[in-house]
Amino acid sequence: MLLALGLGLAVGIALNAFKIDATSIGTIGSIYVNLIKMLVMPLVAVLVITSISSISSLGHLRKIGVKTISLFLVTTGIAALIGLLVALALSPGAGIEQSAPEDFQAREIPTFSQVILDLTPSNPINDMAQGKVVPVLIFAIFIAVALVHLNSRKPEAAEPVKKFVDSFAQVMHQVTKYIIRLTPYGVYALIGAMAARYGAETLKPLIGVIIATYVALLIHFVLTFGGLVTFAARVNPIKFLRKAYPTIAVAFTTRSSYATLPVNLEVLTKRLRVSPRIASFVAPLGATMNMNGCGGVWPAIVAIFVAEVYNVPLGISDYILIVLVSMISSIGVAGVPGPASISTTVVLTALGLPLDGLGLVLAIDAIVDMGRTAVNATGTTVTTLLVAASEGEFDRESFDRNEEDPLELNTA
Repeated sequence: MLLALGLGLAVGIALNAFKIDATSIGTIGSIYVNLIKMLVMPLVAVLVITSISSISSLGHLRKIGVKTISLFLVTTGIAALIGLLVALALSPGAGIEQSAPEDFQAREIPTFSQVILDLTPSNPINDMAQGKVVPVLIFAIFIAVALVHLNSRKPEAAEPVKKFVDSFAQVMHQVTKYIIRLTPYGVYALIGAMAARYGAETLKPLIGVIIATYVALLIHFVLTFGGLVTFAARVNPIKFLRKAYPTIAVAFTTRSSYATLPVNLEVLTKRLRVSPRIASFVAPLGATMNMNGCGGVWPAIVAIFVAEVYNVPLGISDYILIVLVSMISSIGVAGVPGPASISTTVVLTALGLPLDGLGLVLAIDAIVDMGRTAVNATGTTVTTLLVAASEGEFDRESFDRNEEDPLELNTA
């Protein structure tokens, strides 16, 4: 990805210097963007269903599941709000303008009541065809909850649907892998086309995006997580940070919630003294569904960046939509390769913003993904602690006495 960024910048700057047309490079970038668009509807719908329907029973869903998922959604919503406010304050897209694609039509700013009405699914197939992401997500949630309910009463009726959805999800995972593998070429083409138009000034807005992202991630880490640990779990945040450090470090360096999961389970049970029953439920679910960084902060910042770059005005209803869509879409896309890109695509689609803008920030994805993944993993750890404390399955005395078992971090 970084190599593609460098090559794209070099080629684009050279084309700009010699006034050479870069239409062919831009076409390659447009093909990549179209392939990303292709994934959105089927991928998000099927993954929302599989994520929620993986919960074993309606009773379990109501008790522990509702607490867990609610915390995931609330913290992701707060993260999106923080990302939105930081982006509005720092204006990472200021100083550069792109012409909108020829087929792009600016969406009229609706009233708040119209926004709420548009969230309600009426014809899911038609909603898919029209690119209405949120109604499709809500319809998928209804199906997932119904599957959980039916599975507890008539498992033989629910099983064929669950098998089909699980199988389709695996197929979509594979398709997504194919598209994600094309990302360096998409980055090369999109950055090259932009550099060919604007020259060496291309990189400045991307630096602004990096700064805005890490500022928002740090604010969320300190204020949201620190506040929840201190006031909701009633735990010393410094002590929590010291004990959870292995999880944070592994997440930051591997950039993978799945690679972090074995370490996080060890940290939760042996250092934070959470019961294995709670840890084994919340942590794997968090690796699949919790995306404070990738699904909250990042899409909000990219949405403001793209709106500024393409000079698309956004109103208060759009800002509300950013937070709502970030919350809902976060539960459905974390289990796929490149979750931040997919989640951001969902938000941009819901706002009616040009998806070409996503290609402009993909070049810095590796740089910001370290921070995003660390925040994701920390959010899962905080949520597990809160759920365990509320269920009486957090050994507070042992935690306070600093009793710790040695970690077995070799997961091979």
